[in-house]
Amino acid sequence: MPAPSDIPNGTDSETNAASPAEEAAAADEFTVTPYAVDGEIDYEKLLERFGADPLTDEQIERFPDHPLLRRRTFYAGRDVDDYLEAAAAGDPHAIVTGRGPSGPMHLGHVLPLYLAKRFQRETGATVYVPLSDDEKFLAKDQSFESIGEHTRENLRDILAVGFDPDRTRIVVDTADADVIYPIAVRLAKHLTPATVEAVYGEQDTVGLQFYPAVQATHLLLPQLVAGRQPTQVPIAVDQDPHVRVCRDVAAKEALPVDKPGALLGRFLPSLEGPGKMSSSGDAPSIELTDDPESVAETVRTHAYTGGRATLAEHRERGGDPSVDVPFQYLRFFFEPDDERLERIAADYRSGDLLSGELKELAIDRITDFLADHQRRRGELGSLETELEPYRLTAGERRRALERAGVPTGLEA
Repeated sequence: MPAPSDIPNGTDSETNAASPAEEAAAADEFTVTPYAVDGEIDYEKLLERFGADPLTDEQIERFPDHPLLRRRTFYAGRDVDDYLEAAAAGDPHAIVTGRGPSGPMHLGHVLPLYLAKRFQRETGATVYVPLSDDEKFLAKDQSFESIGEHTRENLRDILAVGFDPDRTRIVVDTADADVIYPIAVRLAKHLTPATVEAVYGEQDTVGLQFYPAVQATHLLLPQLVAGRQPTQVPIAVDQDPHVRVCRDVAAKEALPVDKPGALLGRFLPSLEGPGKMSSSGDAPSIELTDDPESVAETVRTHAYTGGRATLAEHRERGGDPSVDVPFQYLRFFFEPDDERLERIAADYRSGDLLSGELKELAIDRITDFLADHQRRRGELGSLETELEPYRLTAGERRRALERAGVPTGLEA
């Protein structure tokens, strides 16, 4: 850990939380960092390490109704009450949820986007979606051309979610560098190498050492564009260090912004069993462009079940929905009716519902969801035309730079 003087904002610093190395050492059974997730995760213990608060029943009731919150997939947060009060009063409030375009998008990537869309539709939230193509170029063994192709395909999936263009801004780091880079430079002045290493571990390049300043720019951008307002960042718990660093920078830097809050979520399990769903690992995933036959084959072949070894044993003893991946997919998102979900769980526990039947139910719900998403994706025109209403305007770019104290042009 760095010395206190190396941590932004001194005693108010939220990067005093354990470093990745200390987090791993504290509990050999699991590791959770922005770059590695492994083992059986104790989500409550993570809150102690990260310094976040569990969501209360009252807070969940005040959010727009959504199974990801109602069933506590998103289970903890920071500065949640400030956001909820602004939403209830009709005051400005924002959501930031982004994408690292290193490959095709899969189900785990898109669920926070649909959650953000629900917030936008029901409370009028402004949604910012930054794409970190620069970070993926630095972190992945891919060319600019490859990252660029993934970025274009990911943008089509993001547009297919159906955000309101009047209340949504999509930012691509390399395409919007005229705004992102100067602000990141301003913020980087308050990020020491010791702080970055304490939170993220040792980085391979100076580019990755600098990237936390870019990430902080993403999270503060709604306020730099439109003024102070509560901001929530729905993320899986492994991405929480990005928010902690940004909150420290926001407190240290004399900018007209408040600390961004966070909604911390559990991982959508891999098809091969509980844990993080990742397109970069060995486990298969369901991509947003998969056809129904591919989805069915993937689930039937690879989805881990909580069923018994034989049909007779399953009928007698029943299955375990808590570890059954098809059931967990239904629970996370694809079965919105709580009573129907509980009946499915009860039938599975009793042995009346077989693992194969539960897989088929999940396949039906997932393919229905993908059919709607793919229909909207297919109706899009050229990417440049479709994206234009979602880009920062000239006035928004100027205001963001001015609020960040960055000159907007060459001085005479």
